Amino acid sequence: MNIKLNEFNRLAYLKNYQKIHHVNTICQAANCPNRYECFAAKTATFLLLGNICTRNCHYCNVTSGIPGMVDESEIVKILQTIADLQLNYVVLTQVTRDDLIDGGAEYIVSVMEAIRRKNPHVKIEVLISDLNGNWEALAKILRAKPDVLNHNIEVVRNYFPKLRPQGNYDRSLMLLQKVNKVKKKSGLMVGFGEDMTDIKMTLQDLRAVGVDIITIGQYLPPSDKKAPVQKYYSEELFAEIKEMAYQMGFQYVAAGPLVRSSYRARDGYYHE
Repeated sequence: MNIKLNEFNRLAYLKNYQKIHHVNTICQAANCPNRYECFAAKTATFLLLGNICTRNCHYCNVTSGIPGMVDESEIVKILQTIADLQLNYVVLTQVTRDDLIDGGAEYIVSVMEAIRRKNPHVKIEVLISDLNGNWEALAKILRAKPDVLNHNIEVVRNYFPKLRPQGNYDRSLMLLQKVNKVKKKSGLMVGFGEDMTDIKMTLQDLRAVGVDIITIGQYLPPSDKKAPVQKYYSEELFAEIKEMAYQMGFQYVAAGPLVRSSYRARDGYYHE
């Protein structure tokens, strides 16, 4: 296919592309408000390892349950999508797969390698789970040399046990600490009831383990079955948080009501 798209017909084309070609993106799965802006910028976030997560975080719209077998044809679909949509920056994210010994690391690496064989110019960011603390699985991903490694802390320490009961705040920090020779990224949501002190402490924790890029956005409940929002942050408060993060030494900060973890991901990579 590999049709030539201008910005206008790219958006119209993308509305039906994913449904027709059965390719999973977190852009659609999480109903991201920025998805067409990213698509227009030739960036997309692919959701690997199916669309069913083994965990049940109390803010997430991804279905929780028992995942099926890994769809090996997914790689072909992703490669075709990159070509068809002329993407130049891709984010590979995943549902958490605690049912797999390595959390899906080997499969993520296989997708990275396939993309590089066919599209060596494409930059690759991986947004991974905590791999259940399997550091050899993490090393496997790092050996494949992603351009950016992202692991979202998601919520401040005080709210972590309640909102991410199958995760562990310190395990997430340890994963990020073990990442080296690659740009590190993390993401934080606000609006659960935390205060500015909680946010400051979490940002300090992330800087202490060398995180370079941070995204901070407003939590919006995906359904009435998920955690309710306790506070809506103003643009002024987001500007204050952004300035605080830069003062701590983050290289790139995206902060705002509609910012999500892959928002303007390409900008974060290229920013100096």
